[in-house]
Amino acid sequence: MSTMTIRNIDDDLKSRLRVRAAENGRSMEAEVRQILKTALDRDQAENRPVPEKGLGTWIHEHFAEIGGVELDIPKRSELTRYVDFSE
Repeated sequence: MSTMTIRNIDDDLKSRLRVRAAENGRSMEAEVRQILKTALDRDQAENRPVPEKGLGTWIHEHFAEIGGVELDIPKRSELTRYVDFSE
């Protein structure tokens, strides 16, 4: 972990930080870490591109263009295979 020193903090800001930290049951240092994390996580989420549609929608539209796909679904009895691990 890294260490950071912040100088020249306004007395009012420091007082408000102290109150906020106490309200949240944290030290001032822990409160500053939480504030920074929350702000940066929010920025990252806002800048993350949001897909216009989900994967399922994309697949459906892709195959709809060619008329869909017909699959031969095997009978359940064909799918039942047992492996004997006793040997």
